[in-house]
Amino acid sequence: MSPVMKHENLMDNYSDDTYYRIDHYDEEALNNLKVHYYEILKHLGEDPDREGLLKTPERVAKSMQFLTHGYHANPEQILRSALFREDYREMVIVKDIEVYSMCEHHMLPFFGKAHVAYIPNGYIVGLSKIPRIVDVFARRLQVQERLTTQIKDCIQTVLKPLGVAVVIEAHHLCMMMRGIQKQNSITTTSDFTGVFRNDKTRAEFMTLISTKLH
Repeated sequence: MSPVMKHENLMDNYSDDTYYRIDHYDEEALNNLKVHYYEILKHLGEDPDREGLLKTPERVAKSMQFLTHGYHANPEQILRSALFREDYREMVIVKDIEVYSMCEHHMLPFFGKAHVAYIPNGYIVGLSKIPRIVDVFARRLQVQERLTTQIKDCIQTVLKPLGVAVVIEAHHLCMMMRGIQKQNSITTTSDFTGVFRNDKTRAEFMTLISTKLH
């Protein structure tokens, strides 16, 4: 039997009630947020009881809980969960990590990429943990400058490497759809510790994150 035929047979047995979606939210916070977003809609001049907006307060409340779930995670614990002793003392880079966060000044998104590197000093960390801690710090109300430093400090504190480098490039909707309305502006922030403060090491890092290897 061909793979296509198998797929068709499976679809023949498919019914809508086989799909389950499980979401977890803080119910108390969710209910409080719903009340406030209902009132916000009224203050904006909308009718929160019209059909298109009936579920909007709940949807926005759930979205906000998701977009700020980083408050409920411990990034240092995430790193410590995957530490491995290894005698490797060259640069480790995880680049082009997608970043989605919210500006704390206007509560509008900013998004872009993070490039993170460290030089081990006896320990390495599971590669997936680097993007995980980026996400934990990003999923909070943030400014890009602090986000950059928090990622750097977390890695430096837990791994105690010879050095850490973090660069973030991001578009800020608070500059694009309001205010100065500059659509093509990109904000770049960086922070370094240890050997990355050396011009040669920092230059190697900057060259590697700028190079397309695929």
